[in-house]
Amino acid sequence: MVIGVLVLPWVAVQAAPSRELIEVWKTPTCGCCKDWISHLEKEGFDVKTYMVSESTKTAQRSKIGIPEKMGSCHTALVKGYALEGHVPGRDIRRLLNERPRALGLAVPGMPVGSPGMDGPEYGGRKDPYNVLLVQRDGSSSVFHAYS
Repeated sequence: MVIGVLVLPWVAVQAAPSRELIEVWKTPTCGCCKDWISHLEKEGFDVKTYMVSESTKTAQRSKIGIPEKMGSCHTALVKGYALEGHVPGRDIRRLLNERPRALGLAVPGMPVGSPGMDGPEYGGRKDPYNVLLVQRDGSSSVFHAYS
C-alpha cells in the first residue's frame, strides 16, 4: 500500500502533458492569425504574441531563415524550430517529438481549411495543402499532406 502512495504522485506528474511556449509574430489586423493562436491554445500550447508591422514580421521571418517563397501571414518559434503559417498543432507536436535536424515547418500561403483558415466564413471548404519540413539550406519536403 505504501508503494502505491509513493508511485501514484510520480506517475501523475510524468503523465501531465508539457505546455510548450510558441512565440508568434503577427500584425494587429490579421484575424486568421488570431484564430491560429486559438487553435494552438486549444492544442495545449502556451502562446506569446508580438504585434508587429508587416515589415518587422517579414524581417523576423528572414532572420529565422524561412525562405520568402514559403511565407504566410505569421511567423513563430517553438523550442528552436521555426513555424511559418497555419501549421496544425498535431504536426508541431510530431516535430517536437521526432526532433529532426531541420529549420522547422511551413504551410506556405493561407490554405482554406488549415487551422485559422477554417472558420464559418469558409463554409466548410477544405483545400488540400502540405505541411513542409524546411531545411536550413531552404530546401523542403512534405512532412504531412492534407487532402
